Amino acid sequence: MRPKELKLWTTGVAHLLDLPAGHARLSGLSHWLRQICPVDHFVLFVYEGNHRPLALFDTFSADKRAIYVDDYQCGPYLLDPFYLACTRGQAPGLWRLRQFAPDHFYLGEYFLTYYQQTGLAEEVAFFVDLGGGAMAVLSLMRSSASCAFSRDEMQLVECAQAVVEQVINEAWRLRQAQEPRPVQDLDFKIREAFDQFGAHILTGREQEIVQLLLRGHSSASVAEQLNISPGTVKIHRKNIYAKLGIGSQSELLGLFIRELTEDQLPAHSLKLQA
Repeated sequence: MRPKELKLWTTGVAHLLDLPAGHARLSGLSHWLRQICPVDHFVLFVYEGNHRPLALFDTFSADKRAIYVDDYQCGPYLLDPFYLACTRGQAPGLWRLRQFAPDHFYLGEYFLTYYQQTGLAEEVAFFVDLGGGAMAVLSLMRSSASCAFSRDEMQLVECAQAVVEQVINEAWRLRQAQEPRPVQDLDFKIREAFDQFGAHILTGREQEIVQLLLRGHSSASVAEQLNISPGTVKIHRKNIYAKLGIGSQSELLGLFIRELTEDQLPAHSLKLQA
């Protein structure tokens, strides 16, 4: 970074920290980060225990928010590699989505049927530990019209970690003080729908395989995860599809989404059933 750019960036930090904590400072943070490199969209989710993801901030238009936030909160987040990384206690820092994605994530039906609707080419995110079992994930998204984040850009963006952590922690404390999360925000029902998907007809092993397939694992990856042979996985898949009356992995995801739709998804989410 040249001296002129460094001066502009540090001046931006001073202006940013002068803004009121909360939404105004989060908005300022997004503008400040764009001084480092182009970003098409930002979204900040907090993952906390058995609560469904809380969107603290985003830069989406209303139509895009319906997909990125509203639909996502109603169930597809259970298949999101960033969410799953949080459940495994991922260390704070800047991470690429593909660092956590299963081997067939970008070929899997979650990506093709849901994620691809967003038009994203790449997503990187700051993971910020909020304490008390809560983790904030600030996603920096680029559309398919933009190129991937370069190594140099990642290194520069990573330098912002301390500022990002301060702004997000302040926003989280303010949110907790002003608007405590309601009990009805707990998502046991959605988690149960995922954990029990197919329980009425599938064996325990078949349910394990279904959950991995939904999250984008190939047959080979499923075999590795469960320590069984790929041939055994293929037999299980054939039996699963026969029991559920479907013929492909896309139909498997559609069936899962439809089960969530019955009680969870808003009307505009019916497009996910295709």
